[in-house]
Amino acid sequence: MPPRSDEPRRDATGSRRGSSRGAEPREPGVGGISDARAYTPRGRTIREGGAEQRRTPRSNRSGDPFRPALQVLDGGRAGRAGRREPAASAEGARAGRRATAAGGRAGVVRTVSARPVQEPFDDEEDAPPRRRPGPRRPAARRPVRKPRRPPRLGDPRRRLRLATVLALTLFASIGMRLVYLQTVDTPAYADGGLPKRLAVVELPAPRGAILDRTGEPLAHSVEARYVFADPTEVKDRFATARALSPLLGVPASDLAEKMKPSKLPGTDTDLQFVYLARGVEIGTAKQIVALDLAGIGVHRDERREVPGGDLAANLLGFVSQDMNGLEGLEAKYDDLLRGQAGKRTYEVGQGDLAAPIPGGYSRTTQPQPGSSLQLTLDRDLQFMTQRILAKQVAQVKGSVAAAVIIDVPTGEVLAQASQPTYDAADPTKVNSPADRDDAATSFVVDPGSIHKAITYGAALQEGVITPNTTFPVANTIVRGGVTFRDTHPADGRTMSIPGMLAFSSNVGTIEIAEKLGKDRLIDYQKRFGLGQPTGEGLPGEAPGRILPADQWSGSAYGSVPIGHSVDATPLQMAAAYNAIANNGTYVQPHLIKETIGPDGTRTPGAAPATRSVLSPANAAALRRMLEAVTTVDNGPAERATGLAAAVPGYRVAGKTGTGLRYDNGKQQPGEVGSFIGMAPAEKPRYVVAVFVWSPDGGGGAVAAPAFREMMGFTLRHYRVPPSLTDKSPKFEVFPR
Repeated sequence: MPPRSDEPRRDATGSRRGSSRGAEPREPGVGGISDARAYTPRGRTIREGGAEQRRTPRSNRSGDPFRPALQVLDGGRAGRAGRREPAASAEGARAGRRATAAGGRAGVVRTVSARPVQEPFDDEEDAPPRRRPGPRRPAARRPVRKPRRPPRLGDPRRRLRLATVLALTLFASIGMRLVYLQTVDTPAYADGGLPKRLAVVELPAPRGAILDRTGEPLAHSVEARYVFADPTEVKDRFATARALSPLLGVPASDLAEKMKPSKLPGTDTDLQFVYLARGVEIGTAKQIVALDLAGIGVHRDERREVPGGDLAANLLGFVSQDMNGLEGLEAKYDDLLRGQAGKRTYEVGQGDLAAPIPGGYSRTTQPQPGSSLQLTLDRDLQFMTQRILAKQVAQVKGSVAAAVIIDVPTGEVLAQASQPTYDAADPTKVNSPADRDDAATSFVVDPGSIHKAITYGAALQEGVITPNTTFPVANTIVRGGVTFRDTHPADGRTMSIPGMLAFSSNVGTIEIAEKLGKDRLIDYQKRFGLGQPTGEGLPGEAPGRILPADQWSGSAYGSVPIGHSVDATPLQMAAAYNAIANNGTYVQPHLIKETIGPDGTRTPGAAPATRSVLSPANAAALRRMLEAVTTVDNGPAERATGLAAAVPGYRVAGKTGTGLRYDNGKQQPGEVGSFIGMAPAEKPRYVVAVFVWSPDGGGGAVAAPAFREMMGFTLRHYRVPPSLTDKSPKFEVFPR
């Protein structure tokens, strides 16, 4: 088999051979499918024109440029010459190709026509000369314009994959969010609607009690009920008011007015709750519930009870309906007495199913009861003190009075009474809010002659006088243009120190104070507790006032030593005398004995402040001299001022006084009569102070008798044995 040439074989027309394998020579105008494939878009074959294809002018072409293609598709029929291709030619061509295929490539005989085949519709031009063998020269071709690429359609598989990825991402995000909500934020979302289903019931915390020194209640809380109305639910407020009025003790008109429909202040919301009564007894509340009145409800409440009514009312004070202390000890120790309310929060249904949901949310905070306060007061002694004071003051119209009883060694206040008083269970029934004041700590007065004990005690301690000192005393003395005189004129006679105290000599006291000096006198006033609150434990205690040295005028040298130009309260003066009774040691008066916690733990009250004022010897000497006030009786002209204060069977040391009352810095009309004493004088156990003010005077006439009764009862109540002797020392007023 001869080797194949690398040069492609060409036919007589110069075209590449082999484009039609085993094809027979075709007649002009007759072509097969391969010829159809060889047509250009302009309708010409590659064979035509040889190696150089030129476009002929439009004027030389046939009228229909697409006819050759139509002829090929029509089986090679040419319409121009009317010739038809015999069917045998096509069959012969197909047979030739089959024979060639059967004989192999070695037997292929290709016939090349002598001249190029011309189609009937081509121009009648001579064929170009045959290209001579040699290097092929590229024909100049007109650039062929590439056909426009059809739009590329989207791949549906890509869209499906993208949609699948997006769907999976979406579902994964939702799944992750659900897992997060179910695991992390479960409590927050589970409780999202809980507040609308919750009901809260407050559990009141019992307020602590106030007890006397023996544990007897002076004020305590008891369980009660309050009655309320929902005006939006009340069907007939007038009929409802008439039904409740006899049970609550409130006029029906007042109840009907409370149940009148109204709006919350500043809103358009209907008022759905109003108190009709507080502190209602449980039995009465049950009767109200039995009436089954529409819009009326009953709930747990607390009521403050004061068993003694007005017993120590001015000390105890009172509370509001919400159990908040407003005055007295209730206000001072409100934080201690008031407990912490608890509450029960539970889940309820809605509408007709408004009842606790079994297994639903429920939380209970137990209330914490308040602590109790145990006072130093003795209930029985307090009762008798108030009773005696009221009886004596009744003799003087329009009076204000105070009485204080102190245990000498400890400074504990055993009784503290005020007049007028009130019922702490109903504090609104008073003539004036001042009737609720505690006079012992708010009643500011010029102490008058009871201040002389301070002057004489300072003089003894400073060595200015001794119990045996005597000197002539004139009837009057002038200081700063002011004349001071004695009510018991001495007429210039020599008087003893006990005599000056017995007759309450102003002139003798002023002369002793001049030797003492104002600075030392002011110092002892402070030591005895004047000019500052005692800190007993009551709110609003008045501090009193001491006249500073730089404010002393000429008359102050005469007024201050005898208890004028000085402001003090009954409690302050009682504490000063208690220092004399306690061997010269001042002990802060106090009311609080101990506190008792809800669990019963007892905590003692703060220890009272103490300080030394006088030596025991000088304190004993002063007590002895003060006995002259209740014992000297040398006839009508020489009677001591305090004989009415003497207690049979006991030695009593004390001092009378006549002073002035000041209210808001203004002097009030009338006088303040007072007496402060101690017994038994040889070893005092108790100090009693009584102050009575009346605008018409006469307070001094009732102060000493009131002291006698109070001291006598106190000594008997605590079973203090009488003095070893009924007779006090003999005192000479005018020694020879």
